[in-house]
Amino acid sequence: MYAGLQELGVANGEDLKETLTNCTEPLKAIEQFQTENGVLLPSLQSALPFLDLHGTPRLEFHQSVFDELREKLLERVSAIALEGKVEERYKKLEDLLEKSFSLVKMPSIQPVVMCVMKHLPKVPEKKLKLVMADKDLYKACAVEVKRQIWQDNQALFGDEVSPLLKQYILEKENILFSNDISVLHNFFSPSPKTRRQGEVVQKLTQMIGKNVKLYDMVLQFLRTLFLRTRNVHYCTLRAELLMSLHDLEISEICTVDPCHKFTWCLDACIREKFVDNKRARELQGFLDGVKKGQEQVLGDLSMILCDPFAINTLALSTIRHLQDLVGQDTLPRESPDLLLLLRMLSLGQGAWDMIDSQVFKEPKMEAELITKFLPMLMSFVVDDHTFNVDQKLPSEEKGPIPYPSTIPEAFTKFLQENRIACEIGLYYILHITKQRNKNAFLRLLPALVETFSDLAFSDIFLHLLTGNLTLLGDEFALEEFCTSLFDGFFLTACSRKENVHRHVLRLLLHLHHKVAPAKLESLQKALEPTKQSGEAVKELYNQLTEKLELRKPSPAEVTETPSMELPLPTVPTPASR
Repeated sequence: MYAGLQELGVANGEDLKETLTNCTEPLKAIEQFQTENGVLLPSLQSALPFLDLHGTPRLEFHQSVFDELREKLLERVSAIALEGKVEERYKKLEDLLEKSFSLVKMPSIQPVVMCVMKHLPKVPEKKLKLVMADKDLYKACAVEVKRQIWQDNQALFGDEVSPLLKQYILEKENILFSNDISVLHNFFSPSPKTRRQGEVVQKLTQMIGKNVKLYDMVLQFLRTLFLRTRNVHYCTLRAELLMSLHDLEISEICTVDPCHKFTWCLDACIREKFVDNKRARELQGFLDGVKKGQEQVLGDLSMILCDPFAINTLALSTIRHLQDLVGQDTLPRESPDLLLLLRMLSLGQGAWDMIDSQVFKEPKMEAELITKFLPMLMSFVVDDHTFNVDQKLPSEEKGPIPYPSTIPEAFTKFLQENRIACEIGLYYILHITKQRNKNAFLRLLPALVETFSDLAFSDIFLHLLTGNLTLLGDEFALEEFCTSLFDGFFLTACSRKENVHRHVLRLLLHLHHKVAPAKLESLQKALEPTKQSGEAVKELYNQLTEKLELRKPSPAEVTETPSMELPLPTVPTPASR
């Protein structure tokens, strides 16, 4: 029985037991107990026998009255929380909590107590501790109450947030390894606003509410996990969380986060997948506006720029700018907009080092990136234009110009030693693949075997590359193309990198019908999982094997079918008259 009832002067089961134990006339005692503890309404006394005649149990009647009164009380508590002066309304709620808290474990009354606590901006610490100590109470209380518990208990908050962060990373990886390969619907297709409607971002947003302390805790969790794992998806979540709070106009947090306006502007660029001149100037203003003594904000800005969606936008904009510069006969060093894109790419790619070293200083840009590497990329664009124009000329005017098959040694070296050059180089290769430029793709492919930190074998690049390769589907029938792509690139890393193994199998599941049978057979052998291979690789390989088995002609189709033709009878010619 609930001891809290006695404290409030309400009789409970123990009181009834004691009454019946000590009485001489039980029926009279029961009747008296009902009169004293029933609904004290004179008009009701004559109505109750009427309910008895209809066979309605008293318990059912009292339960319905109780439920109705509880709903009215819940409505009234919510109304009190909004009316009158702040001090008065909270004083009423505090008094109500003091009276009702003893019944918090009583299931029928618990919703009322929880409702009172939910509307109090500061629940007494003693009561918060009691709630925290009881698992059932903690689970039952509203998120508004939990926030008050979490802000002084980082470990408990971490336990609540941790499964959500794991779920978020898993969701991102599932998209990257999805069997649906398409150039139109890839990892970067959803708009920023659509992405932040995701379950994890919405749950975290609700858990934080307007609480700056909890927001700071989540950011600290994300920084720590980013440092521990180098997983860039934590950077995406950092930006999405801030913009989710921005969507809800939570000014209490947005105004104190120094990255808010920068993230807001960058978010608009990500939506358009391009950094235009106006926004470029705004972003530059934010970077130039970091004052002395406030350099620590560069750590957060770099993390936001390290978000793959930001890197994707900056890299795509860089490739577009380089193409424009070719048409304008302008060198990269003469374009302020291009230099700003490189500055932001450099800051984003240096995020891990900056947060790890706690040296908040913009990375120094290597001059050769601007004076040698980018002009080299522009020369590749010129090579393409020259070759394409030559192909369109009448045969008698064509010059003997074969497509360049070699690449400068310096290009390969840049991809191996310079992170920004490698990122831009990879996006240029994605660009030519999307344009179905087989010649340029095969020319640059050998440079991908060894790149800075194996970026060419990262999940994001391989996800985009496999999608773009679907546009070159017909080329998979050619031995030369398949040998360059699979033997010269993919298979060089399959044995040491399981993610590459998975991406190759994804690609073949999609394009196996385009590959020459002999090549397909050798690839099937080369891609057979080992004992050390993970379940995902084995599952993909089994799916591929099943598809190839279905394509094989059945023995009945292979054996020669007998001819169904019948010999025509000879008809004698009529004798001439």
